[in-house]
Amino acid sequence: MINSLKFILSTQLKRSGINKTISGFTLIELLVAMVMAVLIITPLMAFMINILDGDRKEQAKATSEQEIQAALDYIARDLQQAVYIYDADGVTRNTNTTITSSGIADQIPPVKSAPNCNPTTGSSPSVCTPILVFWKRQLKPDSVGISASTQTGANADDGFAYSLVAYYLITNPNQTNSTWSQEARIGRFELQGPVNAANANTTGSASDTGFNPPPINKSGATLKDKMNQWQTASGSYTQRVDTLIDYVSTTAPTSTTTPCSSPNLVGSQTSGFFACVDANEVLAQVYIRGNALARLQNNNLAYADNTKTYFPSSSIRVQGRGFLFSK
Repeated sequence: MINSLKFILSTQLKRSGINKTISGFTLIELLVAMVMAVLIITPLMAFMINILDGDRKEQAKATSEQEIQAALDYIARDLQQAVYIYDADGVTRNTNTTITSSGIADQIPPVKSAPNCNPTTGSSPSVCTPILVFWKRQLKPDSVGISASTQTGANADDGFAYSLVAYYLITNPNQTNSTWSQEARIGRFELQGPVNAANANTTGSASDTGFNPPPINKSGATLKDKMNQWQTASGSYTQRVDTLIDYVSTTAPTSTTTPCSSPNLVGSQTSGFFACVDANEVLAQVYIRGNALARLQNNNLAYADNTKTYFPSSSIRVQGRGFLFSK
């Protein structure tokens, strides 16, 4: 029986082997398949890369727009407390014995050295240009004792103090500062003064090094003449110039029109941060232009018509609501 089964199985295997053939792809068929795959996959890959690159650029643009708006909102809140805003005469001119030709450029950073904004160059220089400089009158909670200077907390009242605030356009000309972008950033400097009131406590009497009050008692025909004679009380500052926003453009579209003229125009409209200031009205229009491309690449960062959508810009107009006791 076993021998019979073996015979039948061997007979069937031999019959099945007679018709068995070896099949596969020829070299030509493989080459054709590879060419077709390349023709189909390559455009799909390029399409996907373009989508991903466009998404990265749109995300960078949206981030720049959000940061610009946040920076303008912050500056607006600051400016609303302004009692005086310097125009280009005050920001670009040095102290002068001729009252009508005086300014405060040599009394503030970078001429007067301050951390993150000083006149030295070094291997990684940061060039600070003052754009928006103003005096503000701000509230200091619990800074004045009700009946004595030692009183604080529930036995203290609120007081007001003057502060000198400056916003700078800070560039990185050598493009060697790895902390910040290769474009520009906006920095903020503040010099706080004491509360001018009887019974000012420790909080109220605190003052930053170099502070001098607004020179409203100086000689001069106008308030502008008086304010342009302000001088610091020290040779340098310990207060930092802190960065408010990075990725600010250093270039701008060519334009034959200007939003304002000298001395109202402070800074250059070909940069990403400048202002139009009416010192008499304590009024400022602030402009910021970002550079979203600087978030993604290190070259070809200049403004161009074909990439203008990645240079979002915005502006804000603010009226100072503070006041000076100049009478």
